[in-house]
Amino acid sequence: MGEKGRLRRTLSRWANSEEDYARDMRATYVKSGHVAIAEAPDREPVELRGTVRSLLMRPRGGVPALEAELYDGSGVVTIVWLGRRRIAGIDPGRSLKVRGRIGVHDGVRTMYNPRYELMA
Repeated sequence: MGEKGRLRRTLSRWANSEEDYARDMRATYVKSGHVAIAEAPDREPVELRGTVRSLLMRPRGGVPALEAELYDGSGVVTIVWLGRRRIAGIDPGRSLKVRGRIGVHDGVRTMYNPRYELMA
């Protein structure tokens, strides 16, 4: 019985690790005065902070486009830089601050060509 309890605790810890990670991300990026991605309004100027989870080069309408998935523990927004194949310093795991307007494109919250700052 002790072995079964230990296995359940281990599985529970593993299952909750994503929740712990999200909580840590929210504590880091969604401080007082900062907007959480999940609560950011659409079509209004907003400043968001988060970590780049993935980076992809995907053409849009025949134009090269660099797409980054920004995550802050509360939600995800896709950042798209049109006409760019690469931006120095923007890699998965990098912290960013972006400013722009969020729109919904094919059901995905997207921010096109935002101003950005690399965070330490």
